[in-house]
Amino acid sequence: MINVKSFTAVLVSALILGVLYLCNSLSYRTSPQQNISPNNISPNNISPNNMSPKNRLSADVNAVNAISNEVHLVAPEHLQYEQPSIVQGRTDVVTVTPWMAPIVWEGIFNQVLLDSIYKPKNITIIATVFAVGNYIRFLKKFLETAEQHFFVGFKVHIYVFTDRPNDVPHVTMASGRQLMVRLVPSSKRWQEISARRMELIQILIEEQLPNNRNYIFCLDVDSQFHGRWGSESLGGLVAVTHPGYYRDSRSNFPYERGPSSRAYIAPGEGDFYYCGGAFGGLLQEVHQLAKTCRHNFEADAKEGIEAAWQEESHLNRYMWINKPTKVLSPEYLWQDFKPRNPEIHIVRFSGVVKNYAEIRPNP
Repeated sequence: MINVKSFTAVLVSALILGVLYLCNSLSYRTSPQQNISPNNISPNNISPNNMSPKNRLSADVNAVNAISNEVHLVAPEHLQYEQPSIVQGRTDVVTVTPWMAPIVWEGIFNQVLLDSIYKPKNITIIATVFAVGNYIRFLKKFLETAEQHFFVGFKVHIYVFTDRPNDVPHVTMASGRQLMVRLVPSSKRWQEISARRMELIQILIEEQLPNNRNYIFCLDVDSQFHGRWGSESLGGLVAVTHPGYYRDSRSNFPYERGPSSRAYIAPGEGDFYYCGGAFGGLLQEVHQLAKTCRHNFEADAKEGIEAAWQEESHLNRYMWINKPTKVLSPEYLWQDFKPRNPEIHIVRFSGVVKNYAEIRPNP
């Protein structure tokens, strides 16, 4: 006769192992763009299967915690909010991708409900911003408007990368919000500054940000916040559609079209054109993105190749293969010189008007 207690114990153990295996599989995204040739193999391409048992266990635990934090959404009891509907809502825009990721627009989410779900999780939102050379002039407005609109009421840590630490402005920050300054070298080419961002983001996560349950957003300093940017933007891997191309055919997207580059996207391929000036997600997801883009950029450079739009080209290649779990509409990175299109009900974050000849070290 079967021992019921033993059978139950075995069944429960099997279920737990199955969940751990699934979470582990989901937490490590594949990066097929690295497998262009055997020459791409490097120590940076170590998979979880090549880790020591101790490191693999630690990675598994962190991955399970991060995924649980993302998908287990608990609302407080007795919270009252407007009744949702599945037959009424915005009809002027698409709100879901073909791979079933939400596309976030004004009017499709309830901010009170979302904040009540995410605030009790005790998460920290990290933001990175690069204020190198003359771009330091934009930092004060970036920080001031972030205080007004960016994850208000959450713990926020902003990391400023700059070659002018003495010029970082003093901005009063609310309780739970911190500013950290990291010194970086100057550069004579703005393309090099742009290209190094992925490397510096990768290193920051590895050295300073071990808690995989937190989120990070990488943002352009020459932009300002104008409206709420909050918990509705949280996701595993978060992309922002580019305001200049979101209405265009993919044939007009400025993807890297040179087949020799690791950022190459062939005609007829690709989903949307994403901004290099705003992206984010869970720490381990953004770490994988930054690590992969850095590797591919450096591999290209060794062969004398520079993608059309540097790290933005490599980011678009990465996100074509590794689909974002949430896509933010152009509300989340508009351009001040552009008039609003009818579907843009609010501008939350926008690039300021500027004279590139004044701020860039080279044309």
